[in-house]
Amino acid sequence: MAEQAAAETVVSTQGRRKQKVGRVVSDKMDKTVVVAVESLHKHRLYKHTMRVTKRFKAHDEPNACKVGDTVRIEETRPLSKDKRWRVVEIIAHDIRATEGVLPAGVSTVQS
Repeated sequence: MAEQAAAETVVSTQGRRKQKVGRVVSDKMDKTVVVAVESLHKHRLYKHTMRVTKRFKAHDEPNACKVGDTVRIEETRPLSKDKRWRVVEIIAHDIRATEGVLPAGVSTVQS
């Protein structure tokens, strides 16, 4: 009974943490990736939709993320001066980052 109550408190504290989905733009640091999260906002005066990009440093313990991967990050306690997020899951790997070559039928030379 006490174990169940303890498990519920853990779930409830993690349920309030913010999560964002973005693309990895840098993995040059050890156990850290830079994730760019895009969002759409309306301009106050002109009412145009603008794409706003915000970059977050996220903790990646196993160094599994590569540039171009789509990841889900979650808010956490401060881990360093700039790091306040951690990678929860890798949603999709970038084909070019994992294989090192372009897919068949795609060329870099334009004629």
